[in-house]
Amino acid sequence: MAGGRIRARLKRSSLYTFGCIRPPRESVDEPHQFQGPGFSRYVCCNQPGIHRKKPLKYCTNYISTTKYNVITFLPKALFEQFRRVANLYFLLAATLSLTPVSPFSAYSMIAPLMFVIGLSMAKEAVENWHRFMQDMKVNMRKVLVHSGDGVFVTKPWMKLEVGDVVKVEKDHFFLQIYCSYRLVMKMVLLRGETMNLDGETNLKVKRSLEMYPLDPSQILLRDSKLRNTSHAYGVVIFSGHDSKVMQNATKPPSKRSTIEKQMDKIIYILFTLFVLISLISSIGFAIKTKYQMPSWWYIPHDNQGLYDPNRPLLSGFSHLITALILYGYLIPISLYVSIEVVKVLQALFINQDIHMYDEETCTPAQARTSNLNEELGMVDTILSDKTGTLTCNQMDFLKCSIAGIPYGTRSSEVELAAASQMAMDLDGPDHDHEFSRIGAQSGSEIELEIVPTPKGVSSKSQIKGFSFEDNRLMNGNWAREPYKDVILLFFRILALCHTAIPELNEEAGTFNYEAESPDEGAFLVAAREFGFEYCKRTQSSIFVREKHVSSHEPNEREFKLLNILDFTSKRKRMSVIVQDETGQILLLCKGADSIIFDRLSKNGRLFEEATRKHLNEYAEAGLRTLAFAYRKLDTSEYSSWNDEFMKAKTSIGGDRDSMLEHLSDTMEKDLILVGATAVEDKLQQGVPQCIDKLAQAGLKLWVLTGDKMETAINIGYGLKVLIYFMKYLPLLLLVANQVTKENILMQITNASRMVNLEKDPHAAFALIIDGKTLTYALEEDLKHQFLNLAIDCASVICCRVSPKQKALVTRLVKEGTGKTTLAIGDGANDVGMIQEADIGVGISGVEGMQAVMASDFAIAQFRFLERLLVVHGHWCYKRIAQMICYFFYKNIAFGLTLFYFEAFTGFSGQSVYDDWYMLLFNVVLTSLPVISLGVFEQDVSSEICLQFPALYQQGPRNLFFDWYRIFGWMGNGLYCSLIVFFLNIIIFYEQAFRSNGQTADMAVVGTVMFTCVIYSVNCQIALTMSHFTWIQHFLIGFSIITWHIFLILYGMLSPSLSGNVYKIFLEALSPAPIYWLSILLVAVACNLPYLAHISFQRSFNPMDHHVIQEIKYYKKDVEDRHMWRREKSKARQKTKIGFSARVDAKIRHLRFKLQRKSSVFSPRAVSEQPPTHPYLH
Repeated sequence: MAGGRIRARLKRSSLYTFGCIRPPRESVDEPHQFQGPGFSRYVCCNQPGIHRKKPLKYCTNYISTTKYNVITFLPKALFEQFRRVANLYFLLAATLSLTPVSPFSAYSMIAPLMFVIGLSMAKEAVENWHRFMQDMKVNMRKVLVHSGDGVFVTKPWMKLEVGDVVKVEKDHFFLQIYCSYRLVMKMVLLRGETMNLDGETNLKVKRSLEMYPLDPSQILLRDSKLRNTSHAYGVVIFSGHDSKVMQNATKPPSKRSTIEKQMDKIIYILFTLFVLISLISSIGFAIKTKYQMPSWWYIPHDNQGLYDPNRPLLSGFSHLITALILYGYLIPISLYVSIEVVKVLQALFINQDIHMYDEETCTPAQARTSNLNEELGMVDTILSDKTGTLTCNQMDFLKCSIAGIPYGTRSSEVELAAASQMAMDLDGPDHDHEFSRIGAQSGSEIELEIVPTPKGVSSKSQIKGFSFEDNRLMNGNWAREPYKDVILLFFRILALCHTAIPELNEEAGTFNYEAESPDEGAFLVAAREFGFEYCKRTQSSIFVREKHVSSHEPNEREFKLLNILDFTSKRKRMSVIVQDETGQILLLCKGADSIIFDRLSKNGRLFEEATRKHLNEYAEAGLRTLAFAYRKLDTSEYSSWNDEFMKAKTSIGGDRDSMLEHLSDTMEKDLILVGATAVEDKLQQGVPQCIDKLAQAGLKLWVLTGDKMETAINIGYGLKVLIYFMKYLPLLLLVANQVTKENILMQITNASRMVNLEKDPHAAFALIIDGKTLTYALEEDLKHQFLNLAIDCASVICCRVSPKQKALVTRLVKEGTGKTTLAIGDGANDVGMIQEADIGVGISGVEGMQAVMASDFAIAQFRFLERLLVVHGHWCYKRIAQMICYFFYKNIAFGLTLFYFEAFTGFSGQSVYDDWYMLLFNVVLTSLPVISLGVFEQDVSSEICLQFPALYQQGPRNLFFDWYRIFGWMGNGLYCSLIVFFLNIIIFYEQAFRSNGQTADMAVVGTVMFTCVIYSVNCQIALTMSHFTWIQHFLIGFSIITWHIFLILYGMLSPSLSGNVYKIFLEALSPAPIYWLSILLVAVACNLPYLAHISFQRSFNPMDHHVIQEIKYYKKDVEDRHMWRREKSKARQKTKIGFSARVDAKIRHLRFKLQRKSSVFSPRAVSEQPPTHPYLH
């Protein structure tokens, strides 16, 4: 025991693995520079103090992602607030309120501004505090750091420094960039999960360092996790903001909704109106001052020159400042903060929606920003990733081809969907009868939620990753096949050619595999089910338990692992070199079929033709394919090659990678083809139904994928974005490496001409383009022609596209169409298009967090996008649009009364309202009802939104926030202001008000006018609402009652505080019947035109939601089901994708057949043609 401890202490104390390459202290100032690309970074292990000094001076490991800190919060937050033009104006007005020219007291201008700015800054502070706490949660994580003599002590992560040697245990995060260590002179194979980095749950192999130069396989990135290894030692080489994930953490772009941009234009219009009436007022005052003021003997002499008849221009200018302050209530000061409050509450409802909660992963929907809620209701085009977004990123081994013989009888989801489509196109009487039966049940509407799903699945328990069914290979029956030696080699390639790590599942007694890709995991599960169970791995050997028919118990065989030639996106293949128990050296290779076939020897192409045929069939079935091949190596040939390979591997220089690639190419040649595999990437639950519903709502869908064209096309059939009657417009490279832009332009021109010349109104086109062609199509002189063609097509699929191309396509659609775009994806390769789109949606759950962290909204499954857009998007758009229109209406109705009174009093600059009235109008008395409108308003319920998806088009067409409606609300506010002012002036002017015959003074008239405004605008919002809860009733009543309570309490204060309104309500207003009658008369007169307008519209020109509201109110949906189904059938956009498009096509086909049978000799019947063939290219 003691000897063991001593040996352990000696081994742990030799943690300076890099000591052989550590320069002496005196060379710190001039670290060695290697030739080639990149740069050098000097690191002294276990000597972090060196890195604190110049010239190194590396940053600490403390990270901060906050927008503000204690010092910068106040100046930066104030700058953000006063970037808004309206807030800047109110700051200027508040400053001028301190001068003698102000018509209001200073507090009435400063208090609302401080309240609004303070509330907004408080919101910023709370959000920043949450980010700070998230940072500190990471900064305070504990990590074991070597302190000397093999002893590790616990330190918080933020105190780590470059050069520290650390110990990371299993399932713990790497909190900085490490270089993995060789421990006890033994190389260890590590597994790192990079889910937080690239959205992949597959494990990445990391090898501890021997005497090789650093490469990515020895680098452990921050935010990845150690798996399948009890612990690992490493040295910190990058820390804090120098780490890769922090360097790549670009700030998300600033996004503003379409309504918010349009709202700015309205603000500018109101500013123009505001300045115009201020100029009118100042000119009127200057004229009054020059020509009439000298005769006004009761006006005292002005010592300040504010109304000097001798200097009318100066007086007019000073009055201009007064007017700019006085009429500022035309601009709603509480608009921005009210919208922020409403959007936060809307986002809370999105987060709490139980219908968008994924029970499998316990993941709710998340509105990561509340600034774009209304934009969800205005989406025109959706750009979607495929793998992991539309599909599950779960691979199932389904079919294979071995020695030119296909195996696997089970159909893929795409094959089942295609078979169902073809069955719908048959002319048999059974199909017609079935179709007639469905039509009879649902009238003119076909239920659109029915999508073919796999049927007839075997009753035996399903094995994750293995859906293969073929008794010829199962249970050892492969030994009876004609090419059993080739089949044996195929199974061994499945079990050996990988970098996975086995984990024993003690409950099941089998092994689970942590693999780099889901394909690799599916291969190992398949090998296990075929009887070749991969069970153990060391640095130099792989162990496989092979079960043959001749033996009852499995035999464990050891294969020495000599070399691994890793997979890269450039190589598109992976190889291992192993030595079996007989001493035979084999190179086992798997990769893309095009790569493998080019490297076959002349005598290795025996099964090439048959295998190519099977690969094409698999691709048409929507399956992902790989080809398998091998090569026998002589010992002498391998030895000489391995010497060169080890020299290249241990070399230091810029050409190291190219040398390794060249040597790998040299070995991977003269291969012998064994067979091919086909795995299925499962569609996510409910994706076809969701796409169909979104298509009915009038949205367009573009699919951007890295898959090859054949796979993407067949997945498109499963998704229903491609329908059998469509005409394809493929844009392809006709001759490799010889394609010019002229050729691409010719293809685009011909395709556009074909679309334009099409006379069939039901014809649909599908544009399919690959990445190489897209490179040309996105160039400046071609992109607009390409976009015009794509817009005319029902479906667009971009294949083999890079992350950069996804972002460029998104930008093209966004800028070229000028309409709202939404991008949705699940991985780091989708971040570009998520940030580029107007709205970015990340798929959360098990796929990773990189896309989610860059997104505006996060959902667990693609199918939740239907509810997010069709329900919440529709509601939020109408709520925000109606709320903003109402805001401008009430402020115009209130603000213009000030202008009328000032003109009525000789442009005196006198306000008819008390200062406290002005202060409370926007902030208290009218803010809560409008907030309730923005939070709770529903024109129809969520179920109706889903049943009538065409209602969504009210958003993209901007029916509730177009200029017609905006100016209509402004006109309504103008009318209301005229009624409030002039009707009250007519009623109270020279009219006895009290019982003793006294007339109303300015305080009485102002209070009555203000009361009329409060009643009128609150009655108006009640007429605007379609959906009432007790909250709306309470807040509208609360606003009116609060005004009267305030008037009583304010009037009870001493005259020094209440001024002219001392006991005005109790003694002057409430006893006077004319006060109550004027309120009733003015409120009715103000709202009568709007009531007449909506009555006329609902009776003679109703909108879609008006019709639905009437039906629901009179319960016609229950009493007359036929009418209800007819209305539902009408309430969907005519679409050419989705299941409903296929149903429509079948209806047209049956009508054509019936017409042809009933009128065989009709000229019309002869002239009409049936739908085009599904495979017309």
